Amino acid sequence: MPVTRRQVLAGAASVPLAAGLLAPSAAAAQGADEYLVGCGIADVTGPAAENGMMGYSMPQQQTAGIHLRTRARAYLVAAGVKRIVFVNADLGAIFQSVHQGVLARLAGEFGSLYTEQNVLLNATHTHSACGGDSHYAAYDLSILGFQEQVYEAVVSGIVEAITAAHRNLKPGRITIGRTELTDASVNRSRTAFELNPPEDKAHFPLSIDPAVTVLRFSQGGRDVGAITWFATHGTSMTNTNHLISGDNKGYAAYAWEHDHAGVRYLDGPPGFVAAFPQTNSGDMSPNLNLKPGSGPTEDEFENTRIIGERQFHAARRAYDSATEAITGGVDHRMSYVDMSKVAVDGKYTPDHRPHTTCTAAIGASMLAGSTEDGPGIPIPEGIKNPFIDWLGGIDAPIPRALADAQAPKLVAVPFGAMKPYPWAPEVLPLQIVRIGQLYLVAGPAEYTIVAGLRIRRTVAAELGVPLENVLMQGYANAYSQYVTTPEEYDSQQYEGASTLFGRYTLPAYQQEFARLAAAMRAGRPVERGPAPRDLTGKLINFQPGVVFDSAPLFKAFGDVLTEAQGSYRRGERVSVEFVTGHPKNNLRRGQTFLEVQRLVDGAWVRHADDGDWATKFHWTRTFVAESKATITWDIPANTPVGKYRIVHHGDWKNGWNGAITAFRGTSRAFVVS
Repeated sequence: MPVTRRQVLAGAASVPLAAGLLAPSAAAAQGADEYLVGCGIADVTGPAAENGMMGYSMPQQQTAGIHLRTRARAYLVAAGVKRIVFVNADLGAIFQSVHQGVLARLAGEFGSLYTEQNVLLNATHTHSACGGDSHYAAYDLSILGFQEQVYEAVVSGIVEAITAAHRNLKPGRITIGRTELTDASVNRSRTAFELNPPEDKAHFPLSIDPAVTVLRFSQGGRDVGAITWFATHGTSMTNTNHLISGDNKGYAAYAWEHDHAGVRYLDGPPGFVAAFPQTNSGDMSPNLNLKPGSGPTEDEFENTRIIGERQFHAARRAYDSATEAITGGVDHRMSYVDMSKVAVDGKYTPDHRPHTTCTAAIGASMLAGSTEDGPGIPIPEGIKNPFIDWLGGIDAPIPRALADAQAPKLVAVPFGAMKPYPWAPEVLPLQIVRIGQLYLVAGPAEYTIVAGLRIRRTVAAELGVPLENVLMQGYANAYSQYVTTPEEYDSQQYEGASTLFGRYTLPAYQQEFARLAAAMRAGRPVERGPAPRDLTGKLINFQPGVVFDSAPLFKAFGDVLTEAQGSYRRGERVSVEFVTGHPKNNLRRGQTFLEVQRLVDGAWVRHADDGDWATKFHWTRTFVAESKATITWDIPANTPVGKYRIVHHGDWKNGWNGAITAFRGTSRAFVVS
């Protein structure tokens, strides 16, 4: 049946010198299976107002404040002359544009020390971070184009985190711990999962992947960081949320870093850096009742905290029992593969016959979104969108050859055939990173648990190592939607319809990762492969910017509109409103839009800021160019008794000359008892 798109979709050290100085130290430090290790953290928060969020593809879901700032957490491990960098960021995805931008800046800063070969970037997949940092149209449509501010915040923040880890590099030790977590995820695609062979389903008797794997980092006997891998989606916050948030994994990291170090991020780098990356979470939802914002409670904020806290507690169990030392060297292999034209050997296909992948396309059921986590793009018939028109419209028919190659998928939009550029990347980075006996298989997609299992089995067999020592690291170095098993693909649930390169996408990944694993085992290099497309400067932005800000009559920026009460009890909420400017005037990355200050020995000191769980910064446009900031503080039960006040930091834009001026507003003092 012919289907048209219109019918379906509307300051680091000088690097050469540093490299020369550090290499001998690394060799000496390793000695008794020790390494050089370093951890770093930086802010990657984008515009806190009127910027589309990445994840649910809802054009109306634009930022309107901050609940938790989003962070990039970097870990550097060096052994002898080799080193690897692992970065986990509170983002919806690591897009190829970001991968390219980070590597370019690292080259300018560090020369050839950190490259695409030994740097692994990945995302937590929160659906409440800013979008618009992709060079590919599919991931910018709902955000109304490419957002330079978001891109700059993300790339700069990731580079800053890596630079901090580089500067903190010291002799250290790594241990590994494991446990299971069974009440922080549920399979949202059981219909597809049940189509897999019994031997695959038997590996997941609860139809979830409960594995928790933790690396524990120490320097000189002092713990400095941890990486915790666990599979569950970053969708505890729903598509009606407008506050920037790291979602459940962001909360888990926040809870551990504050529990361990008791510091605020803006006071300087914390003494402990905790990352919670994904594995194969393609069909793993945190919404335990299989409804958006539902499970274990009906409050999305509380669910975010609970699911994050469960991951944190599981991580601590594994961390506390992490007695197995990571030993041996570090290594890496990376190659670019055109996933739209892989000839797959029958060794990897269900029918044992050779097949090929095909041009990227999404299926009709993808447009409905995941009903368990949130619907997709609501594009009505006949919509007129200047961004889509600029890309060439949406009325081209689906080529018969592509429809046949993608069967049984009902093709909605042929991403890979769009003009003037494909709407999603086809030349993708595939990478394997070794840290001692642990191997990370880094793929640029969302893999279902059985898809991840098959890749892990393939790589483990090729390397000759235990399966538990091979992890699927999803959302890595680029983004190309989902990867299901061929059996799951046949059901064309949301995940199968989002598997871009056809029924044999997973076997192609198995084959190509096996190639990298074989090269790593043999100690030989691999070819870089085809060069990925660089679309810098090719996309445009239809999201309006800030023209000017104005204050209400007889008011000034920073004035209090709604004042604090004179006193509060622990557990109550403080709420203060201020006249403000547009947050896009200054993202305040690495800073804050708010402070809860406490009077200590006659001086006001910061007690909390907009990176704390108990605070919320809401931005609201009140009239044309006028806006207000509502700052709330839910006073924690352990808050010290004393005198406090709320401070708002903002910036306003002059409509006459475009000048941006900072301002500050302060509430009355109040007592907490």
